[in-house]
Amino acid sequence: MAAAAGPARLVRCGQKDELYRAGLRSGAGTALRGLAGYQTLGEEYVNIIQVDPSKKKVPSFLRRALFIALHTVVPYCLEKALLHLEHELQMEAEESRSPENPPALGFPSRTLIRSWIRKQVGELTEQQKKTASQVVYVLKQSIPLLHRLHLAVFYIQGTFYHLSKRITGISYLHFGGLQGEDQSIRSSYKFLGIISLFHLLLTIGVQMYSFKQKQRARQEWRLHRNLAHQQ
Repeated sequence: MAAAAGPARLVRCGQKDELYRAGLRSGAGTALRGLAGYQTLGEEYVNIIQVDPSKKKVPSFLRRALFIALHTVVPYCLEKALLHLEHELQMEAEESRSPENPPALGFPSRTLIRSWIRKQVGELTEQQKKTASQVVYVLKQSIPLLHRLHLAVFYIQGTFYHLSKRITGISYLHFGGLQGEDQSIRSSYKFLGIISLFHLLLTIGVQMYSFKQKQRARQEWRLHRNLAHQQ
């Protein structure tokens, strides 16, 4: 008899897979197993299988491929893109402040993507560069918060341990053993989720207050500089 896998099994499954991937140079092996439709070591360990939103069949190849792309490729590309974009914006800002100095070599070898990013940044106006810097900063701050929000929701609902699985609708069913063993600790996970939500809201509030303080200090500094020039 099959039943929906609870949060305890999903956490143990995730921990087992992370431990397995930590012993490898890359997660290619785990990704290939998932793409082929085989259980990962963590899924075998807790006796769960992936199912699509119908709860009646395993995810299709296309759904599994989309999950793997969202879980591995997209985060890697997004991290690298933000890193290179932030670097190019900083280089442009340094060159505008001191044009007589040669630019520092932050990346000795420049790929086509880095060259394309540098070209696009060079075509931006000063105001657009400031806006792009703010967007990069907000994204770098928001992505970890989004993961924390997703984890808190997982603790409360007990499904979709990974954000990529939530997007693709891939959940788990548990076969064999005691079907109700997760019910005894479900309330503990819900309580942990509520605490995580409150902590997340507190973190967001502190970051927003700090950001406003920095903005206010910057405005006061500009006002003081303008008054000093007028005198």
